Amino acid sequence: MSDEWKSSSSSGEDAKSWKLLEKALLSSVQEQRRSRRWGIFFKLLTFIYLFGALALVLPALDLKSASTATEHTALIEIRGMIADREEASADKVVGSLRAAFEDTNTKGVILRINSPGGSPVQSGYIYDEIRRLRGEYPQTKVYAVISDLGASGAYYIASAADEIYADKASLVGSIGVTAASFGFVETMQKLGVERRVYTSGEHKAFLDPFQPQKEEETLFWKTVLDTTHRQFIDSVKKGRGDRLKADEHPELFSGLVWSGEQALQLGLVDALGSASYVAREVIGQKEMVDFTQRDTPFDRFAKRLGTSVADRIALWMGFQGPTLR
Repeated sequence: MSDEWKSSSSSGEDAKSWKLLEKALLSSVQEQRRSRRWGIFFKLLTFIYLFGALALVLPALDLKSASTATEHTALIEIRGMIADREEASADKVVGSLRAAFEDTNTKGVILRINSPGGSPVQSGYIYDEIRRLRGEYPQTKVYAVISDLGASGAYYIASAADEIYADKASLVGSIGVTAASFGFVETMQKLGVERRVYTSGEHKAFLDPFQPQKEEETLFWKTVLDTTHRQFIDSVKKGRGDRLKADEHPELFSGLVWSGEQALQLGLVDALGSASYVAREVIGQKEMVDFTQRDTPFDRFAKRLGTSVADRIALWMGFQGPTLR
């Protein structure tokens, strides 16, 4: 009995030892996990802090880089859709233009354009500012250089420049206006869904894609687009003057687009050449300084989250205003 008791007692002590050891190991593992979580948290916090600091500092660095003590050609990029809150918004382009003209070492300004067009309002703002600055700084010439595409609202802007250059294969023109939406009337009927709209004006919902179109409202909308088109044409004629062969080629204002080589024959552009060619051979200052105002890293990050996409979907699902495209 004594031996059995000793064996049982020894087994009990071993079990307690193993439990204590197991508890210590689990505690160590939990502590390591907790430490790892805090490490990840602090690393993430540091990353967010650095990202925020860069978002604040980089715009200032861009502004510093856009100033130089030597004579230069000022370069401003107009790329992508011309619209509010985009890279080629009027706010950004106008700010870039003013900075370029105010720099006493700027000997000429190049607008390097690669855009399908966009908002007639934003394009009009930029057009007007170019003409105003040309009047205020008559010694500083503005040259529009079209790379791949200079269409519609982008050409609207280019026509305000002193001269327009393009590559022989560039696409130029598209002087027209478009507005687009969708029609879901038959789809609603098939689904058995009834559209209920309450307005305080007879035509307040005339662009609702879930209701049938009315002939008089369609004709009215056509007059709005025609008015915008006429404004576009008048601005191009004012900018290009006698260089534009509009009398011989009325199709210039039909919305068609031409190659750079064809555009040269039609008076849409003045010559063929790249931005570096214009800086070197026309302005006489091959050193180019980029004055383009760009989105901060934070702005780009926000856009990638889908804010701008959501705005566009909401706009297109209901109503899309006139677009120079």
